[in-house]
Amino acid sequence: MVVLITFSVQTFLFRVYVIPSESMEQTLYGCAGCVDDRVLVDRVVYDFGSPQPGDVVVFKGPPNWSDNELAPAKPGNFLARAGDRVGQLIGLTPATEVDFVKRVIAVGGQTVYCCDAGNHVVVNGKPLTEPYIYWWPGRGTRQASFGPVTVPPGELWMMGDNRNDSDDSRLQDGGGAAGAVPVSDVIGKVRTVIWPLSRIGGVGDHDPQAGAAGVPAHGSPLTGPMAVLAMWPSVLATGGRRFRRGRTRRKPTIGRDVWWRARSGSSVG
Repeated sequence: MVVLITFSVQTFLFRVYVIPSESMEQTLYGCAGCVDDRVLVDRVVYDFGSPQPGDVVVFKGPPNWSDNELAPAKPGNFLARAGDRVGQLIGLTPATEVDFVKRVIAVGGQTVYCCDAGNHVVVNGKPLTEPYIYWWPGRGTRQASFGPVTVPPGELWMMGDNRNDSDDSRLQDGGGAAGAVPVSDVIGKVRTVIWPLSRIGGVGDHDPQAGAAGVPAHGSPLTGPMAVLAMWPSVLATGGRRFRRGRTRRKPTIGRDVWWRARSGSSVG
């Protein structure tokens, strides 16, 4: 019964992912020597609407995006692993998939560039308010310039919160419009950190285009009893096992983003 519930929840409603990359710190933690965050991803929210600026999303990497940063938490017992493999065979769960996690900065039709005189990313001529940005120690607090880029219709401009340590739409596939991500590749919205216990809580979706830090977010994270209710089958199935890291590859870009390739199963970057 647990296997059936877990399979249904992770296939259709929510899925647990492990964060083994630094690119979204300090919103999401993942680094060598620390306890990587496990996050709950809402797989149905975008059946009723489109990703919006400020959403933290997991998405399937476009063909020319390299490697990955995240991985679904892998089943920790035989029955759960068997259920996952059956899902792969009948096409309900991916056998191998390169996925990423980033924040939506701009949507189709908007023009984005960096930077204005105040070191802000600018969308449609207006500087963004980004209280979630983290500056990796030793890498400076000046954002690298790019653009202007007009995001193609039906696509998204993605960037990491650890702004000078993230390979994202600015760099992937050569940057520019080619670095944008199709909305159809979005798997779901990151709602809640469910592990470690010290970091359990909702993941904010502050809209950077709102123009003021005090403007309420357009959505709300999944927290409290709802988060526990949604995550418990996944926790039982994963058995607390951590994602097995593969090799790392440092990329000679504006950041120090650590990219992990999963030895098996799906992965998110």
